[in-house]
Amino acid sequence: MNQELIDIIVKHFPGLYEKELQEAIAREGTLKQISEGEIIMDIGEYIKTMPLMIKGSIKVLRVDDNSNELLMYYLNKGETCATSLTCCIQHKPSEVRAVAEEDCTIIAVPVKFMDQWTKEYKSWMNYLMLTYRQRFDELLYTIDSIAFTNLDDRLLKYLKEKTKSAGNSKITKTHQDIAYELNSSREVISRLLKQLEKRGTVRLSRNTVEVVSLV
Repeated sequence: MNQELIDIIVKHFPGLYEKELQEAIAREGTLKQISEGEIIMDIGEYIKTMPLMIKGSIKVLRVDDNSNELLMYYLNKGETCATSLTCCIQHKPSEVRAVAEEDCTIIAVPVKFMDQWTKEYKSWMNYLMLTYRQRFDELLYTIDSIAFTNLDDRLLKYLKEKTKSAGNSKITKTHQDIAYELNSSREVISRLLKQLEKRGTVRLSRNTVEVVSLV
């Protein structure tokens, strides 16, 4: 039994408390390193493994026919992807793209165990239900942001989330990258960032936004 992997599971997924489940994940799962920018899951692909996040951040995107991207949510440590779960259960190809926002470490669990563990382990069922709830809340927020919230407020929220998930005040992104994720244009995002810089909220440099204060 891979005791090192069991220790990682206990540390990062305390809700998965059943010893037999921890051993099953360690036995069937594979610890994987994913490089920044790597596409983990793409539209039209059938999902073979489900990621349990240990380190880093993954962004999940919707993409239209013109390659325009809309950020749906981020996956951070201790989380998994509800969209992956849905596709696995329904045996459908993915309708989203998942890209590593930074270097990541995950446990890749074969999808064939999703149903089985749901029936066998209560903590696994609870973990999946919590995942669905969190992702649903985030999707509601995305819809509300686009429909009801000013872009400057959305930008501030975006900066808060990015610095929190990264644990770093510097966001290594171009203005075009941020515009894609907020479903806006580079020109508008650049203008708003320059306004924030004048207010002392951020400092701008090449491909980097350093958050000074978001109070």
